[in-house]
Amino acid sequence: MDKEPLEELRRRQAAIVGMGGPSRIARQHAAGKMTARERVAALLDPDSFEEIGAHVRHRARAFGMDQQEIPADAVVTGVGRIHGRVVYVFSQDFTSAGGSLGEMHAQKIVRLQDLALKTGAPIIGLNDSGGARIQEGVDALSGYGEIFKRNTWSSGVIPQITVIMGPSAGGAVYSPALTDLIVMVEHTGQMFITGPQVIKTVTGENVTGEQIGGAQAQIRKSGVAHMAAADDAEALALVRTILSYLPNNNRELPPVTACTDPLDRMDEALAETVPLDPNKPYDVKRIIASVVDPDSFLEIQNGYADNIVIGLARIGGHSVGICANQPRVLAGTMDINASDKLARFVRLCDSFNIPLVTFVDTPGYLPGTAQEFGGIIRHGAKVLYAYAEATVPKVTVILRKAYGGAYLAMCSRSLGADWVFAWPTAEIAVMGPEGAANIIFREDINAAEDPQAMRRTKAEEYREEFANPYVAAARGFVDAVIEPAQTRGHIAQALMALQNKRDDRPHKRHGNMPL
Repeated sequence: MDKEPLEELRRRQAAIVGMGGPSRIARQHAAGKMTARERVAALLDPDSFEEIGAHVRHRARAFGMDQQEIPADAVVTGVGRIHGRVVYVFSQDFTSAGGSLGEMHAQKIVRLQDLALKTGAPIIGLNDSGGARIQEGVDALSGYGEIFKRNTWSSGVIPQITVIMGPSAGGAVYSPALTDLIVMVEHTGQMFITGPQVIKTVTGENVTGEQIGGAQAQIRKSGVAHMAAADDAEALALVRTILSYLPNNNRELPPVTACTDPLDRMDEALAETVPLDPNKPYDVKRIIASVVDPDSFLEIQNGYADNIVIGLARIGGHSVGICANQPRVLAGTMDINASDKLARFVRLCDSFNIPLVTFVDTPGYLPGTAQEFGGIIRHGAKVLYAYAEATVPKVTVILRKAYGGAYLAMCSRSLGADWVFAWPTAEIAVMGPEGAANIIFREDINAAEDPQAMRRTKAEEYREEFANPYVAAARGFVDAVIEPAQTRGHIAQALMALQNKRDDRPHKRHGNMPL
């Protein structure tokens, strides 16, 4: 081939790889951020990236755009591998036009989404963008709409993971919100609908972008994001870890890892973990860590609605979804935020064939006008819906308190649990013994010389008669009352027995979840 065409190709490739140029790349690095291409290289297995659409150019002409060159139209797109598995990835280039999204930028992402959906492979978005390219007007807005539509089509079919590594404002935040998991980089990643200047103008509030849209705000306050990382490198490593728990798509099972931890390993210390006094708190994460494979628990949304604990783990090398009430926070009561957090995670696991293991210790729903007026009925119903709809294997372990509607909501047998275990400390009843005694034995208590002593006596009678695991076991709502030390072995055996589970549901377009 004549050298001239090759030289032209190489010149163009060098310009594309050069992104926004040395000065803008230097500013990106000075802000503690990798470039778009550095991020792709750090995320994927070495030498596995095949770029798609590198030569795509914008078509805008107004506002001087006909004079602007934007390498790769400010987004790097392509296919590569993580742990040897095919994944699709796009990485917005903030050094080129601020990573802004225009017509062709959006088309590149849409092309990638279509390929990922057709081939049944995960898609990862590395977001670092100033938002819609104003000069392209409605074409940019239409691009977002096409992306949102494909996010929705792909939901529950292929894993979609977003990493917020820079600004993500206005309509741009809705694509991340439609994906399965959002990882945010501390201090550089921000997402919000309206920025500080707009808020100041409209409401008079003085806030910074970090205060309203930083990682801690979106994890601890809004619950929009799921995990935070200290820097770009940590965030990309976290994505690789997350994918190790997930299958390529909803037709495959999650990958299995080697496990040297015996399935029947016992932990005698578990017998002392849950206090006999039902009013004393403890950390349910201690139980989770003991039951799952060593160092395999990956907590999700830590810092948001901490009265419920969710995360991915492994038992015998197989992925499981962990759901647990946390008695250390609000006594493990269920509230609006905990309900939303739990319901969405249950649906994530059910989408991707990940069995659910639920640890129960809850006295019920958090009382108060704030919860009632905020719609705890509607939000709590999401948990009922999610568990009842889920067809993956579901194993429940009742540790201590399981009262009333909250007992039912936490994957009870009645709601569809395949296997229910209970520790000897379990109390399964309509309500707590003290509350029940006040109602059932009201006249006896009021007539007693020492009402307080009578209340304690009657509460203990109720506990012995009803608030124990054996009444539920006698009626078949609990399959076995087990020693705490043997919990891992029992769960492992149940999951093995359920591995070929098939659970058909009535044919329908979709249900009407209480959103």
